[in-house]
Amino acid sequence: MKKLILAFMFASFFLSAQEETKDYTKNVATIDSTIETLYTVISGDKGFERNWDLFKHLFHANAKLIATGKNEDGKTVVRYMSPDDYINTSGKWLVENGFHEVEINREVQTFGHITQVFSTYESFRTKTDDQPFMRGINSIQLLNDGERWWIINIYWMQESEEFPIPKAYLPQQ
Repeated sequence: MKKLILAFMFASFFLSAQEETKDYTKNVATIDSTIETLYTVISGDKGFERNWDLFKHLFHANAKLIATGKNEDGKTVVRYMSPDDYINTSGKWLVENGFHEVEINREVQTFGHITQVFSTYESFRTKTDDQPFMRGINSIQLLNDGERWWIINIYWMQESEEFPIPKAYLPQQ
């Protein structure tokens, strides 16, 4: 009887573990699906929890998120983060403030298994905001290993008065 109970418990655990495993294959099948998932997973209204498992699934094991900007002294600096670092430093802020990042233009260059994407974005607190509170460009490097797309790096810079987004990277009208 003990063996039967143990077998039942093991089977129940195994089945529940399988049910919890999400299949994110379609999210990384193409460049479009990978980038669309990136923007979707970090976006949400105030109080909306992000799907950080899906976020981490987008990135190669050694991927970096690299923010650039000016420090208090006006010197241009970069900050290197792993996906986990990004979650730890920005995750709470995204939920507490609301954040929707929307791609408004994309320039793609591919050679072999590597792709470079210049993705121009606008950021809003809610989906109903009329004007973005921030704009910038994400430079996204991707790798296709023959099975899926991996984000290798995201390197970004916000627009400023000193560096407005060039017209070539804005939607053509």
